[in-house]
Amino acid sequence: MAGVNKVILLGNLGKDPEIRAFEGGRKNARFSIATSESYKDKDGNKVDQTEWHSISFWGPVVDVIEKYLKKGNQVYVEGKLQTRSYDDKDGIKRYVTEIVGQNINLLGGRTSDGAGSEPNNYSAPSQASESIVNDPIPAALSSSDVDDLPF
Repeated sequence: MAGVNKVILLGNLGKDPEIRAFEGGRKNARFSIATSESYKDKDGNKVDQTEWHSISFWGPVVDVIEKYLKKGNQVYVEGKLQTRSYDDKDGIKRYVTEIVGQNINLLGGRTSDGAGSEPNNYSAPSQASESIVNDPIPAALSSSDVDDLPF
């Protein structure tokens, strides 16, 4: 029986995405999002706990991420966990676990200036579509389904 590797997160970008272009035109977007939970400690005091998650997207969806995602935006991300290794500057092998994004929805929420924003939905149903929300932005985007987008 095959396993399932699925991550679903709803959080806010900690900074603007970092975009890298590689040979052959392939692009990568990296960003981190914060998720927060609140609970009461044994003394009844409210405690906020924030977790930071590293996200990586590949392919044509990176163009949309580069254009529309900014620090503070609230996003819904679906993807899978992936661990990779690299050698640091001292030759020590390091391991990084990140979410390789498959679908992303830009939701209304905070922006870097603290103002609210209108929701722009980016999701990945089985095929890309051109439904319009508030801007002429395709509503259906994923790293695997954007090859036939009109831009």
